[in-house]
Amino acid sequence: MPTSVLFCCDYNAVRSPMAEGILKKLVGQRVYVQSAGVRHEQEIDGFSIAVCAEIGVTLSRHRSRSFEEMEEWGDEIDAYDLIVALSPASLRKAQEYTRYHALEVEYWPIFDPTGLGEDRDEKLAAYRQARDQILARVQERFVSRVAG
Repeated sequence: MPTSVLFCCDYNAVRSPMAEGILKKLVGQRVYVQSAGVRHEQEIDGFSIAVCAEIGVTLSRHRSRSFEEMEEWGDEIDAYDLIVALSPASLRKAQEYTRYHALEVEYWPIFDPTGLGEDRDEKLAAYRQARDQILARVQERFVSRVAG
């Protein structure tokens, strides 16, 4: 069981904040959890906030950040026990760090719900699907190990 986990995706606006919030909710302070994006050009997505609120996960105070911003603010990427990449671009970025640091990287191919659906209900359904994929992976990877 890692003591620190960094989730990452493209913009740190949809999937990685959901994963960060879900893991924090399920394991509390037993694991240090953060998230980052390859780029920082967007703020937290409102649909992510909404679908996570449905399961008791609060994302409204999340501030999107990139890997570079984390390092500028003093957060050492190589200090994490595990980096979980949720998109192909973030997997490539995480693997760059393994060239110089002994890091464990996992890839969870969680689909990107942005741009899907014609109306609010369809959009929410797509975001719920991504949330539920993340929730299942977090439970499988972390919660069963904490309980066991």
